[in-house]
Amino acid sequence: MNLSDAIELFESGYFTERLAVLYGTDKRILEKQKQRYLSAIRCFSELYPDREDVHIFSAPGRTEIGGNHTDHQHGCVLAAAVNLDAIAVVAFHRDGVIRVKSEGYDAFTVNLGDLSVQSDETGTAAIIRGIAAKFSGLGAEIGGFDMYCTSDVLSGSGISSSAAFETLIGTIIDSYYNDSKAGAVEIAKIGQFAENVYFGKKSGLMDQMVSSVGGLVSIDFYDTENPEIEPFDFDFEAHGYCLCITDTKGSHANLTDDYVAIRSEMEAVAAYFGKPYLREVSEIAFYDAIPKLRETCPDRAILRAAHFFSDNRRAMQEADALKSGNLDEFLRLVNESGESSAQLLQNLYSTSKPLQQEIPLAIMMSKRVLNGMGAVRVHGGGFAGTIQAFVPLELADAYMTEMNRIFGENACQKMRIRPVGGVELTKEQL
Repeated sequence: MNLSDAIELFESGYFTERLAVLYGTDKRILEKQKQRYLSAIRCFSELYPDREDVHIFSAPGRTEIGGNHTDHQHGCVLAAAVNLDAIAVVAFHRDGVIRVKSEGYDAFTVNLGDLSVQSDETGTAAIIRGIAAKFSGLGAEIGGFDMYCTSDVLSGSGISSSAAFETLIGTIIDSYYNDSKAGAVEIAKIGQFAENVYFGKKSGLMDQMVSSVGGLVSIDFYDTENPEIEPFDFDFEAHGYCLCITDTKGSHANLTDDYVAIRSEMEAVAAYFGKPYLREVSEIAFYDAIPKLRETCPDRAILRAAHFFSDNRRAMQEADALKSGNLDEFLRLVNESGESSAQLLQNLYSTSKPLQQEIPLAIMMSKRVLNGMGAVRVHGGGFAGTIQAFVPLELADAYMTEMNRIFGENACQKMRIRPVGGVELTKEQL
């Protein structure tokens, strides 16, 4: 599309049905999204006035529903793409560089002449170079592009802004320079590679996989090179519930050691059995060995390993409950998972900041409002950040009002599961 066509198509409502796939049918939200895209197109035209032909892309954030800290142990998860996303207006060229301007951040350029790891490069520039390097290794000849990006997947919100951005870049490169040969699963692996090798964060694969594949997804990471992925449908609102995520506004600063400790302690238990990951350890053998384990592993590591075994199993049970339409069983399992995270995994607050307990506070107040209905648990990595609640529709307004009263305006958001992952918006249907 050229710029004027893109503006005309959005203004005329041509893209309304396509936007409804991504964001739902609420007219107020659709109008807000239409204006968001129009603003992004106009910002792009001001930044790159010589570019006439544009492409428009979107990639979603994700919510982890089941399997808290199970993916890095090659376990099982239940997760979903959500209706918060990163969008980009892009013009392709053969200049040999990728120019990026993200709303609220300084512009930068990635030179494609050298795709090796740059020791002094950080942030999104490193991510982009890593993704480009992996595609180049697959045979793609990446000429470059100019991009304006904006995201409502807020950094630190627990919805994984980094995975949305990685999926966005991977989808852009795959669609134009790779004839879409990689596909959603490979794009997720490429994003993880860039984050692990170029950005230096040893993340699991769940975030990227869910963002790239989209929808409600059950994933088994036993073989991380070929994870078993099962998308399926479940309409929570049709069953009288909605999904709410509350950002408790706790600081994520200096929490790296807490996240690393979970993985290293679980792997220390696995190492006792001569295995690299807990998924390869027999649960029965684990419980039988606890007296001996205590001689080499701290008690917290043993408790965290116990959480892995139960939550890994629970993630699949939650998926089975939804597939069979048994929402009551699903909600029971979610609450059980929340208790396991609190008591065994111990990721509701950092022991380095024992007085900062926003997540336990949010869970306590959630249970007060829910009064025995629905479910609530820590969301994502934990220690600070977000909680997740499945709220009866009749309590949704009261629940959101109470969470916003405590944690600030717009702290609580009602989420919608998005049925598709990274996409290009074209004149054809999604």
